Amino acid sequence: KGSKRVRRGAMSWRSPRAGDPESVRVVNEAKYVQHNPQTAEGSEGLAALFARISKSSPRVNVVRAFADGDFVFAHTEYDFSTRKIGFEVFRFEGDQAVEHWDNIQPREGPNLSGRTMVDGETEPTDAERTEANRERARAFVSDVLLAKNLDLIATYVDEALIQHNPRLADGLHALRAYLDGPAISYERCHRLLADGSFALAVCEGARDGVHTAFYDLFRFDSNGVIVEHWDTIEHVAPPELWKNDNGKF
Repeated sequence: KGSKRVRRGAMSWRSPRAGDPESVRVVNEAKYVQHNPQTAEGSEGLAALFARISKSSPRVNVVRAFADGDFVFAHTEYDFSTRKIGFEVFRFEGDQAVEHWDNIQPREGPNLSGRTMVDGETEPTDAERTEANRERARAFVSDVLLAKNLDLIATYVDEALIQHNPRLADGLHALRAYLDGPAISYERCHRLLADGSFALAVCEGARDGVHTAFYDLFRFDSNGVIVEHWDTIEHVAPPELWKNDNGKF
């Protein structure tokens, strides 16, 4: 069931490539709730979006995709008029998507360690550790990102962390220095999704004083230690610019 939903979710993400508004058939029009502030409500909003971006000869690549109960989440490359990287989250009822969130930023990099925003491991392992890794991610977010208790970071993160943030280098110390600075503030975690060795944290806060959404994808080793990290960071538009009233989160 989970793999079927992943496939159907991938249909939604890849549909702009063809610019075919009929691709929104994977969406339940009557129930669909859209959380992208720049997209109108319902499948008609998606159809208009797909038709608009198809004019830029779009290419979409789903790099890694996961299933967690009624949720499907994926890490995606976009090449529209500009190159971007995003995380997409769909909630399903049956075989149709009924709710959608995303977090998209311009593509940057490679970083100081030569890594891109999307390379690295793609397939989840250790399915039996899904719930344990979810709780490890929850504890890391609570203790380190929200409480900013950086003395605990080594409890959760491997010394040789593989880092895909375009502005950071590999290693625990680079991440600690980044989190210790004044620019980044995590204030609330809205959702934690997990599939085996991967977990995605959907958080809200501020960067440089601007309302911001943080999506962080972690890969855990068999001992529950974070060994690889990807993210996207997107400023949240002010409500007066939204095309729907559902909120970013």
